[in-house]
Amino acid sequence: MRISLILLSAAFLWAASKSPIGPVTTQAGNDKLAITATVYCTKDEVKEQLGSDLGGYFIVVKVDLTPKGKLAVSPDDFLLRSYKDGQKSQPFAPSQIAGRAALVVRSTGNGGSVAADAGGPVWGPGLGGPMWFPGSGGVSGGSATSDTSSAEAKIDTNANAKEDPLLAVLKAKILPDKQTAEPLSGLLYFSLEGKYKAKDLVLQYNGPAGKLQLEFKP
Repeated sequence: MRISLILLSAAFLWAASKSPIGPVTTQAGNDKLAITATVYCTKDEVKEQLGSDLGGYFIVVKVDLTPKGKLAVSPDDFLLRSYKDGQKSQPFAPSQIAGRAALVVRSTGNGGSVAADAGGPVWGPGLGGPMWFPGSGGVSGGSATSDTSSAEAKIDTNANAKEDPLLAVLKAKILPDKQTAEPLSGLLYFSLEGKYKAKDLVLQYNGPAGKLQLEFKP
């Protein structure tokens, strides 16, 4: 009986060690600004924050800022980098994620539709997967082929489309762009190709308060 209990306890501890650790929080600061950041990497973590997992194409970071005096704050002050493969992403605006404009790529040949240059996925009404802005070399849409000579792309804005309800959520929760001397918090939306753990990522701040680096070490 005692041996069975020992084995059961060992199995429980092993399973616990293999379970996800959840969101990771880190801090950094100087004499002008203190930052606390929490990263949400998995689809479940993102969905808990936004009510949508954004198709698994986004990493969400919550930042809590404490200025030490009046300070201009903007999402553009931040950059997410990957130690894993060197990728980097600036924050996406809500309209880039759930807006009415999307990059539409059509092929005039037989190979399906592709985007030879890409920067990050864009979700919107009626989109079945990520669409891409020009920028970093990804592929999206249809069946990708190595022949892109017959592909053409344009920005398609559907003024008659209904606004995605997700857009209001993204706007309400994003880090505000403002001047403040009071504590401020909000979300930042990043996109990196592939899957990442918190330990793979570093959030960089480069703004009016100087430069700060936040590593997400469990």
